[in-house]
Amino acid sequence: MAIATMTGVRRRVYGGDAVLAAGLVMIVVQLVWKFDLVSRTYFRQDDFMFIARGLANQLSWDYLMRIDFGHLMPGAFALHWAMGRLGVHNDALAHAITIGLQAAASLALLRLLKLLFGARPAILVPLGFSLLTPMTIPGLSWWAVVAETLPFQIALPMALGSHVLYTRTGRFRHAVAAAGWTVFGMVFFVKAPFIPVLAFVLTLGWLGGRRLWRAWLLYLGVLVPYAVVFFRQLFTSVQLTNETFQPALPSAEVAAKSAWTLLTGSLVPTSMGGPWRWQPIGEDYALAATPPALVWVSLAVAVAAVTVSVIWRRRAWLAWLTLLGYFLLADVVPIMLGRVELLGPDLSGFELRYISSTAVVVALVIGLAFIPVADEQQPWRRPAHRLGWVWVPPAAVFAAGSLWSVAAYADRPLGVNVKSYVETATQALARVPAGAVVLDTHVPDKVAFPAFFYDYARHSKVLGPAAPHPIAWTTRLSGPVANPLIFDQQGRLRPVGVDGVTIPAKSACTPVGRTEVRFRLPAPIAGGEHTVQISYLNGAPTTLNVRLGLAQIAVPAGKDLGTTFAPITGGGTELAVRAIGPGSCVGEIRIGAPVPADSGAPIPPQPVPG
Repeated sequence: MAIATMTGVRRRVYGGDAVLAAGLVMIVVQLVWKFDLVSRTYFRQDDFMFIARGLANQLSWDYLMRIDFGHLMPGAFALHWAMGRLGVHNDALAHAITIGLQAAASLALLRLLKLLFGARPAILVPLGFSLLTPMTIPGLSWWAVVAETLPFQIALPMALGSHVLYTRTGRFRHAVAAAGWTVFGMVFFVKAPFIPVLAFVLTLGWLGGRRLWRAWLLYLGVLVPYAVVFFRQLFTSVQLTNETFQPALPSAEVAAKSAWTLLTGSLVPTSMGGPWRWQPIGEDYALAATPPALVWVSLAVAVAAVTVSVIWRRRAWLAWLTLLGYFLLADVVPIMLGRVELLGPDLSGFELRYISSTAVVVALVIGLAFIPVADEQQPWRRPAHRLGWVWVPPAAVFAAGSLWSVAAYADRPLGVNVKSYVETATQALARVPAGAVVLDTHVPDKVAFPAFFYDYARHSKVLGPAAPHPIAWTTRLSGPVANPLIFDQQGRLRPVGVDGVTIPAKSACTPVGRTEVRFRLPAPIAGGEHTVQISYLNGAPTTLNVRLGLAQIAVPAGKDLGTTFAPITGGGTELAVRAIGPGSCVGEIRIGAPVPADSGAPIPPQPVPG
């Protein structure tokens, strides 16, 4: 009996327990490796809009259930809502959540592989693929993508693992758990409804095709309400463009090119350790830029792998067909409906965040195509031992390529400069007195693109919530504004200057009464929006009527020496000013755009390092 016990212990240590221990070590090493990248990232683009929107709303149905350009993600919106209230731009918290979710997703996949194939060494191959593939790297560097996709990467393997347990034990609680994990995924990501579809294919091909009508009815009971809510919200949610969703498919040519580019330029190369080269989008993000020659090499290797698996492994064809179907339905179709017309087939085709969550499905398919499912009868068409260790060289090449690709992605500033701008601007707002007038301009493109986010790209939306006291934000200067400030390109506050045409002051100021006084401009001004800055010396408060071409506006001017601003839309060769009420004496006049003035000390004196 003692000998039998020792034999069992050895089997656990050198068998399943050793495999699980190796898997856990791989997961920990991956987390350390990826944390080095994640810790250098910062919030970007959509992140600022989502956090600002969360701060402006209560945790209500309307807030949570708004569909953002095709994405229903109440769970992610809840995270953004909480993030805004836990430090606004708390990147340390975002990093901790990212790594925690990544750890949970990796453990969930290990659980699924163990349940499906048994605790055999072969499961470390698909696990290693999921941990190493660069397919997920751009998504890990973007908080908004993390908040959507990583919970889904937890839900998918957990749901499928529970479904496997249900098919083997018949215990309905496992089906309930599978449905629960599916709902969890749906709360965060629009691709989660495909989880029951994957469960159906898995059952049909590898789990005996048993009649599990109770489970299918349960899963259907989850999918139908979701579909009703999704499509209702899809056609009623107001987008940032103040419009509702209008379904429209691109032309067949654009659709085909986009799908082909996403497959051959993104999915296949990153499944081989690519893309090896990146196309920067700003400083903190990049698209795949797989060299054309390596695209064809990747396709050749993929065809060879599929061919070998189909020749040796029964139903390997179904595994690859499942991956292709998932790719077309879950990855391509959403892009066709909402993104390809905006981004174009080339840009959208190399955007890895569209397929980052597919890494889990690829890992599962690799397992199904090459590893027998536990208790599977006659899994092989040919003797398996002939394959031997042929997987080792491709795995080594994949690992080396992945390390190279990730290192190449990380070889850029990532979030350093955006963080420097945001933290510098936050410190500047903290140093100015309460009620200071700050011109509410758009943040630099590196922080958030105004063309995409409109008013959510203004400083008041991005930085206002972090100010410790009230700030008087204004989108245009009008009247005698005292000491207005404006952000420079480094995030510091400076006095406002007007850059453009200057009408110098004479030796004495020019008297202006009820009769219009015309000032000849040194150079013609093209039609458009301009700010006129007028210096004056008044004996009493008055109103100045300013005319530029056919456009005119009346603005107040105070007593004594001061400056008033007139926002005006016009153009021409002269500026005319007259007083409405007591007369005025006008000095220097500037016409142009508000800019940070070189005079005056910036606040703070030096930018905060990123």
